[in-house]
Amino acid sequence: MSLKCGIVGLPNVGKSTLFNALTSSQNAEASNYPFCTIDPNIGSAIVPDNRVKELVNLYNPAKVIPSVIEFVDIAGLVKGASKGEGLGNQFLSHIREVDAIIHIVRCFDDSNIVHVEGEVNPENDIETIETELILKDFETIEKRSERVQKLLKANDKNAKIEFELLEKIKSHLDGGRLVKYLTMNLNDNEKFIIERLHLLTNKPVLYVCNVDESSLGGNEYTETVKRISEKEGANYMILSVQIESEIAQLDSETDKTEFLQSMGLQESGLNRLIKEAFKLLDLITFFTAGEKEVHAWTIIKNSTAPQAAGKIHTDFEKGFIRAEIMQYDDLIRLKNESAVKEKGLLKIEGKDYIIQDGDVVHFRFNV
Repeated sequence: MSLKCGIVGLPNVGKSTLFNALTSSQNAEASNYPFCTIDPNIGSAIVPDNRVKELVNLYNPAKVIPSVIEFVDIAGLVKGASKGEGLGNQFLSHIREVDAIIHIVRCFDDSNIVHVEGEVNPENDIETIETELILKDFETIEKRSERVQKLLKANDKNAKIEFELLEKIKSHLDGGRLVKYLTMNLNDNEKFIIERLHLLTNKPVLYVCNVDESSLGGNEYTETVKRISEKEGANYMILSVQIESEIAQLDSETDKTEFLQSMGLQESGLNRLIKEAFKLLDLITFFTAGEKEVHAWTIIKNSTAPQAAGKIHTDFEKGFIRAEIMQYDDLIRLKNESAVKEKGLLKIEGKDYIIQDGDVVHFRFNV
């Protein structure tokens, strides 16, 4: 199952325009009125990675497959969503199905673009969404508690542990705190119990400040988001959704580069966002490379060699024998695999090896 980032925010903050730019599509309708998006739009974006280009130059393969990441454009949220206001529970159920949250916050003034609350106030906007997520999680915990209490009557020892944890979570949520701040201090068994609940406030968050062209370096609104993100231990970034949309519509890489240079930018905000989303999901990339194909494979950090092999094919994991590992930097520096081997830099690793970001791997297996 692929991991997904959900793009969330109040109605009319630029979610759908950003989604279209990220996925080079026009799947998500973008208009100046609330609830333009109803059903979630799902699309993939290529993860920018110069290592793929270098491997292509080295092997000149017949086929190139880069890493991709999935984004989900989710309908805008309003106050009372946890009680059914706006698109209510439908919206919240869509968030439950993603693995991380990209929270778009409006950080620009424009009287021509409606703000659902009537004024631009990033702190209030963030609080509105997080409050609704907290309320929904509280409801989830209460429902689970009712079921666990029935098991308690049967003297189920595990039920007692879970019930005590659920009470701790309820108290935490009641204080207006996201669950992810509680899980930091729990043991592995407690974390496992919480993971099964798929709580909305236990997902990693990246705040994205949507600014106008004159505020790419930040403004008073982005300073507010920065302060909130620092307090929460979350990351934030600044970009202009409108500018990124214009760049995405250009046909050639040359035109895009010239546009960026004219704006005084080294890299597009979309590329930075995709990279941040990749890290938010705790993902890394390993490579398989040869004349037939250069392939960037996406796996969760700390995956073992057999687990990585299974990403290519389940038979590779079942019949795993060993992994032959070259470090990307060694391969690029020495120009070919033979030179890597001659220098004694080709590693032979077994089932316990943890794949590192950038490993160039050849798996040996038997089925």
